[in-house]
Amino acid sequence: MIKLHHLQASRSIRILWLLEEIGQPYELISYQRDAKTHLAPQSLKSIHPLGKSPVIELDGKVIAESGAIVELLIKKFAPHLAPDESSEHYSDYLQWLHFAESSAMLPLLLKVFNQYETRSGTTLKFLDHYAEAEFNKVFTYLNNHLNGKTFLIEERLSGADFMLAFVIQSALNMLKCASKYPHIKSYLDHLESLASYQKAMQIEASA
Repeated sequence: MIKLHHLQASRSIRILWLLEEIGQPYELISYQRDAKTHLAPQSLKSIHPLGKSPVIELDGKVIAESGAIVELLIKKFAPHLAPDESSEHYSDYLQWLHFAESSAMLPLLLKVFNQYETRSGTTLKFLDHYAEAEFNKVFTYLNNHLNGKTFLIEERLSGADFMLAFVIQSALNMLKCASKYPHIKSYLDHLESLASYQKAMQIEASA
């Protein structure tokens, strides 16, 4: 059976949601963030040296990195959630699958960290302008792509959607920018209406 080491309010929600979507039996081992630092507890380091989540145990191996976990679980248990490798859509799928942790995540984190720094009195020079420009570039690109779309590719749910939802939900909620990116907001609203997503959020809330 799959074991998911799940940290509250983290990228791990991607894997919890995916497991609910594919209906594969799993064991959930839940971890709470430190009340003072808001970081992952030290106990996660006993599972993986980085002490981060998500981490799964599958076929006797400990596997980290949400992108790798999504790809492995889909290939093994839910191939319908990815285009066939011979399909013309497969390269689009791979690009969007990795977009979340490459192009999209860095400018989001920079903007969030910049907010913390400026609130504490730090005067930012280069980073503030860079983060703003990069965030606007990446999220405008995504917003334009999602115009009239329900899902990222082929108008069907895929692993790319599981990867992206966490990033855009974090961006819209933390940066209060939903009005600037209406197509991203519409896309996220649809993902959040899916039964598997709602079930995953219920499980996290009660864990």
